[in-house]
Amino acid sequence: MTREEPILRLRGVSRRHGQGATAVTALRDVDLDLVRGEFVALMGTSGAGKSTLLHLVAGLDQPDSGSILLSGQDMARMGEEERTFFRRQQIGLIFQSFQLLEMLTAEENVALPLVIAGGKLADCQQRARELLDEVGLGARRQHRPHQLSGGEQQRVAIARALVIRPALLLADEPTGNLDSAQGARILALLRQLVDQHRQTLLLVTHDPVLASHADRIIILQDGKLQDGGKQDGTIMGSRIGNPYHVALSSGIAG
Repeated sequence: MTREEPILRLRGVSRRHGQGATAVTALRDVDLDLVRGEFVALMGTSGAGKSTLLHLVAGLDQPDSGSILLSGQDMARMGEEERTFFRRQQIGLIFQSFQLLEMLTAEENVALPLVIAGGKLADCQQRARELLDEVGLGARRQHRPHQLSGGEQQRVAIARALVIRPALLLADEPTGNLDSAQGARILALLRQLVDQHRQTLLLVTHDPVLASHADRIIILQDGKLQDGGKQDGTIMGSRIGNPYHVALSSGIAG
């Protein structure tokens, strides 16, 4: 059986911050492949380089060396303007802080990336409604962020990230501002998107419970990637309990 070509491929990626004696090497010759429909969790201690790697994969920064190929295009060779245009077409971003615009409704927040890209307003609105229905917020599409719970706001943010039909979805601690029940629903939604739509997801987290639901776990330590493994609920040899299992079984409603 022929192995599927990676949707994302990093080769020899290195990044240093600062100059001279105070320079810090955040990433050292990192190699990474993600195939379509794969849910990968990236873990590591504070300062391990997770944010640096995420920014590089998101096209928000450039490596000092190496290549970052997404859908066959090397972002490391693009100029800033080209990277920005490419990111808006290929990458969906989900943040811990939601980053919704307060003056816009849920529907308008979701449609905004398509409107910025020059889409027809009616088409943008229709696509936004479809996604809000999918994440369980169709009835609240005219609500503004302050009228929604934290979990609902994050579901709007997920719909917004998906509106462009991205090749890659990046999530940075997406449940960090939520309680355990809301976090479980967001995790269930992300898992559903991967399973039903073959959405490729790279999730950055410090939480081993969240990571345990990924297809694969990678650990960043001292700027180098290690295979974290994932067998029988263990990560790097440590048993992981799952307090989310009850909430997960109830799906994403609520």
